[in-house]
Amino acid sequence: MRRLVPVLLVLFIATVAAADQHMEQSLYKRLGGYDAIAAVTDDFIGRLAADKTLSRFFVGHSKESLGRIRQLVVDQLCAATGGPCVYIGRDMKSSHQGMGITEADWNTTVVHLVATLDKFKVPEREKKEVLGAVSGLKKDIVDQKVAK
Repeated sequence: MRRLVPVLLVLFIATVAAADQHMEQSLYKRLGGYDAIAAVTDDFIGRLAADKTLSRFFVGHSKESLGRIRQLVVDQLCAATGGPCVYIGRDMKSSHQGMGITEADWNTTVVHLVATLDKFKVPEREKKEVLGAVSGLKKDIVDQKVAK
């Protein structure tokens, strides 16, 4: 019996280690980690700011303010995808209240996000997960008074 216990212990540890290797990686890791999320954010925000229908949301911000917005987006995406970041910004409802973001603005933004994810060759599964997470924010971002 004494010889059997160490063997069982080794088998148990090997089984746990094998299970850990097969556990699925977080979306954060599957997307490529912090640097990939930062690159996607930079491209995405650049597309939004260059769009004639959305650029109004970026007018009047200082370079420092735009940098803070960028960092908050990176941190939020990092945290939302299972990364080590902590989002310290306001909630989406407070952040977007009074901006008059319409359903059309939202739809245009999603088109830009998809284009960015495609540019970085994000696999379909991960793209769907990102879009699914973002879609949950819509109710707090789109101004329902303006959207109708």
